[in-house]
Amino acid sequence: MPTKPIWKHSTFARREALQIGAASILGLGTNHLLGLAEARAASGTKPPAKAKSCIFIFLSGGLAQHESFDMKPDAPAEIRGEFRPIATKTAGLQICEHLPKLAKISHLWSLCRSLTHPSNDHSAGHHIMLTGQSQLPVGFNPNAPSRTDHPSIASKLGHAIPSVRGAMGNNLPPAVVLPERLVHNTGRVLPGQHAGMMGQSSDPWFIEASPFHTTSYGAFPDFAFDHQQRGKPDERIFQAPQLSVPQTQGISDIHQRMELLDRLNRQRKRIDQIGESSMLDRHRQTAASMILDPKVHKALDVAKADPATLERYGRNSFGHSLLMARQLVDSGVPLIQVNLGNNETWDTHGNAFPHLKDRLLPPTDQALAALLGDLEQSGQLDETLVVVAGEFGRTAKITLLAEHYKLPGRDHWGASQSVLMAGGGVQPGVVVGKTDAKGEYPVDTPVKPENFAATIYHLLGIPSEAVWQDTHGRPFAIYHGEPIAGLV
Repeated sequence: MPTKPIWKHSTFARREALQIGAASILGLGTNHLLGLAEARAASGTKPPAKAKSCIFIFLSGGLAQHESFDMKPDAPAEIRGEFRPIATKTAGLQICEHLPKLAKISHLWSLCRSLTHPSNDHSAGHHIMLTGQSQLPVGFNPNAPSRTDHPSIASKLGHAIPSVRGAMGNNLPPAVVLPERLVHNTGRVLPGQHAGMMGQSSDPWFIEASPFHTTSYGAFPDFAFDHQQRGKPDERIFQAPQLSVPQTQGISDIHQRMELLDRLNRQRKRIDQIGESSMLDRHRQTAASMILDPKVHKALDVAKADPATLERYGRNSFGHSLLMARQLVDSGVPLIQVNLGNNETWDTHGNAFPHLKDRLLPPTDQALAALLGDLEQSGQLDETLVVVAGEFGRTAKITLLAEHYKLPGRDHWGASQSVLMAGGGVQPGVVVGKTDAKGEYPVDTPVKPENFAATIYHLLGIPSEAVWQDTHGRPFAIYHGEPIAGLV
């Protein structure tokens, strides 16, 4: 069996991580690029790719469908909640009043209101939705990632896309995750984000631009908040990894960084997973080229965007994250996963309505509308798939956990959530699926995470017969379902 490395949240000081180009560049996910263009081993007939890139926006904690895209205004008060629906540009479609910018451009996006899976647990839900597989692996550990986990959607695409399309022609990896890993406030890393059984060499590239904070969530600085109002200050600054080489050190500094790469790999006992020495040399060359490439710097630098663009997206971590994703699309990156808030940001057990109204929905509405509008105006929306999902939805009945919160909210609910999709071959202005009068269960066109993932794979042109191999060379299917009927 593959080894099971223990992931922990980075213990590097932030300045140290930035100076070395962030830990992700030094051994945490670049060598999955190597050798794939030569292999091109995907089997079956290659479907035409409708999307060149995909931006997978993940709302960790679980977006409440009742307070967003599946409102129940005729239900009793303990079901319908405090928010009112508003009309959208799509005839007959209403969404939450606190998403007005998205309502005005609803002709650009579509909804699936009937995504369902069996878990109400955060860790299991993350693994299910981030891997697109409802069945948890044998021996699943909710407290840490494992090399027996299923590989993430990002990892599968990072493997499959170069095999199908060939060399990318740039120094960026085919799958990136930003602006941070999903980490619980205790410091444990959430499972489902990594390559699991595929091995460390297929982990996506994590762009660590958002410093970890144990109790503060949301779009810092202006929209940061704490669910339980514990009062710990949040003074974080959104900053992309600094990849520039100091002019006073030049190329010698690169050699020092490559030596550090060797030490990190030896310390983590992962050198055997990288392969033969020739593969290691190529791995080092790729890491060095990313550090040196000015195109990489430009793609990750949102601070230098023009003021009007920054204002349109929002000068906060949500806006900066989606703007960075937009720039990575321009750079040709096929898969960008954007975590809008760390683990539990959308976990609105209590104080739900003020936090959604004042802290969560406004920056999301602004940044997502700006992203879709920019892609549409530039003509890139047709070839850029945008999907928005969390690990689950929320319960129909509003509850009050008085020991933790002053105001009510909703609990975890895997049986129903709403998913937004746009561009990249998705039929616009469509609503697929329907839930019951309470918003608890699908009553029409139930959709599984397997269908959700298959939609992404299909639109990016991955053959339905494509496989990936674990560290022992055993083949596993990428697809575990059909694309969502009615959306593609």
